[in-house]
Amino acid sequence: MSTSARLTPSVSETTSKTPRGTLYRGNEGMWSWVLHRITGVAIFFFLLVHVLDSALLTVSPEAYDAVIGTYKNPVMGLGETVLVAAIAFHAFNGLRIILVDFWSKGAKYQRQLFWGVIAVWVVVMAGFAPAHLVRVFSSVGGGH
Repeated sequence: MSTSARLTPSVSETTSKTPRGTLYRGNEGMWSWVLHRITGVAIFFFLLVHVLDSALLTVSPEAYDAVIGTYKNPVMGLGETVLVAAIAFHAFNGLRIILVDFWSKGAKYQRQLFWGVIAVWVVVMAGFAPAHLVRVFSSVGGGH
């Protein structure tokens, strides 16, 4: 077979029904991967800000108090809810990833494990979010 014939794709390569260009098809595995990366990046940036504002305590306690004072508002309370949601999902999904990687049947049940993560996350957030948001919004208007 000549070199030029080898460079020409075969009929099966050009008529394949499998889409090319991506391995992801929008299934649970893809969404798990995407959400794990997004929550991981969000947690990283929160930790970066947390380290920086905590470092203010050693430089200037007054500046630290001023920064912490800006965090005591409903918008930041909503942000705390989002942060807890991100941490909870990231943690539960991390356990799912460990099971998929180290349990011999993990890959077979990865779809069910994903929905299990979502179910546990919803239960945890249903327990946390209402109580937290009531506390956040009850302080609006000066009532502590």
